[in-house]
Amino acid sequence: MGGKTMLYSCMLVDDEEDVISAIRQTIDWESLGFSVPREAHNGLEALEFAEETAPDVVLTDIKMPYMDGLELAHKLKELYPNIRIIVFSGFDEFEYAREALRLEAEEYMLKPVHAAELSKLFLRIRESLDAERAERQNREQLQAYYEKSLPRLQESFFVSLLDGKIPEEEIARQAEDYQLELGASPCAAAVIHTGSAGLPDGVSAVMIAASVRRLAEESLGQRFHARFFGYLGNTVMLAELGETEQLRFLTDACDRFCRLAAAKLGATVTIGVGKVCAAFHELRDSYTGARNALSYRMIYGTGKAISISEIAPQEKNGTDLSERESMQDIFRKMRMEKEEELSAAIARYIAENAAAQASVQEYRFFVMETAGELYRFAKDNALSAEEIFGDNDAMYRILQQLEPGELTRWMDEVCRKMREMIQHKRADSARSFAARAIDYVNEHYAEGELTVDAMCSHLNVSAAYFSTIFKRETGKTFVQYLTDLRMEKAVELLLSTSEKTYMIARKVGYADPNYFSYVFKKQFGMSPSKYKDSRGSEA
Repeated sequence: MGGKTMLYSCMLVDDEEDVISAIRQTIDWESLGFSVPREAHNGLEALEFAEETAPDVVLTDIKMPYMDGLELAHKLKELYPNIRIIVFSGFDEFEYAREALRLEAEEYMLKPVHAAELSKLFLRIRESLDAERAERQNREQLQAYYEKSLPRLQESFFVSLLDGKIPEEEIARQAEDYQLELGASPCAAAVIHTGSAGLPDGVSAVMIAASVRRLAEESLGQRFHARFFGYLGNTVMLAELGETEQLRFLTDACDRFCRLAAAKLGATVTIGVGKVCAAFHELRDSYTGARNALSYRMIYGTGKAISISEIAPQEKNGTDLSERESMQDIFRKMRMEKEEELSAAIARYIAENAAAQASVQEYRFFVMETAGELYRFAKDNALSAEEIFGDNDAMYRILQQLEPGELTRWMDEVCRKMREMIQHKRADSARSFAARAIDYVNEHYAEGELTVDAMCSHLNVSAAYFSTIFKRETGKTFVQYLTDLRMEKAVELLLSTSEKTYMIARKVGYADPNYFSYVFKKQFGMSPSKYKDSRGSEA
């Protein structure tokens, strides 16, 4: 049986409710291949909705309060270059709209919009979207593109670079041999992982991963002068940064891409972002940090970008490439909060390695090496070694006498302690971070320019990390929290002062009193003046 057809998403933007209602009711959206459109009543609201879920098509009026259709179209094109925009307008501004949106819009329509004409237009757009989707998902085209975009020599070079097999002094020469231009500016690695669950019928995991990679090249490649190649089942992006501070912008761009991939391809994409390195010869360490960041998707969720610098700033990038992979499996499980899997990994590690020792002396060396690695892990993660291990001399004397079964129990106890400490540190860090954000909002809510970007700049984190932690700790998005706080302060001023509405609007962060009234009515179901009168009558 064939899979369910994926409907394209659409948004209707107009400040006139009857216009939106008429368009929604006169079009058979599903038969045209679209889900029922989401509604927005001004450009600001539409932009907020679009940043949550990237729509395929936006149908917008030009004249609207707070942000008109022209500015909305421009901002949407910056965020999602492939978005389709339809503009409709009254006759008096139609010629202006045609010229102003010449490079932005899919089509221009005069009001009143006729259902037959609009249906015909959406049918044409759907055919265009279908062709674009088919091109990305077509098996033969994807295979041809995959072969063309990954020349064997360049692939071998980048894989060898991450494997640490190219001496630093040889990197520049080999890059020149393979016609690769490697910049000297700071750079970072990002690992793009495409989930294999819920794929459309007839589309393999390899095909969808190749399609995601192509979309990433189109969306991120030019902006960051990025190189893409396949490695260990994922796509690796090597991005150049103009300066170290641009790591936050790279993370945010990757997070927007994850949403774009979900909207355009139906793919669940998670991206791990490594730390900044000074030059390409250090990319191996950055890649390791990106791979470790990706493993945190079990905690922070899939479908987003995760930066190792934000979630585990003390973690050393290159730790897990030079040490035993089985030991690293234990370390990963300590971070991932999986208690049962942690115990099983410890038991396997001790059983396999203890059996491989040929003598008592070799076994004791193995025990000391294991204890040393656990000690280094504790120090690398800023955990109290004294609290975990106690007196070092006594610990080493005891360990020398432990049989494999006893060593397993000792290691299990130590790793559980470290696991609990990591969880407490992570929770404390998140609470502290959210508290700092809330304090800042409480102090600056009256500033109209207080936005997510301003908050992230103040806290020096990406929007992806900020939004995840803030919502998890407060139960609200930043916009919801800020709006609720401003409305709470507005109510206090309404009921305790005789100031005019426009003055109250300014004091709670709204430069436009009309927009303040719009948000207030949306929050409380009535205008500020009616709210004041109703509360006054209650008193």
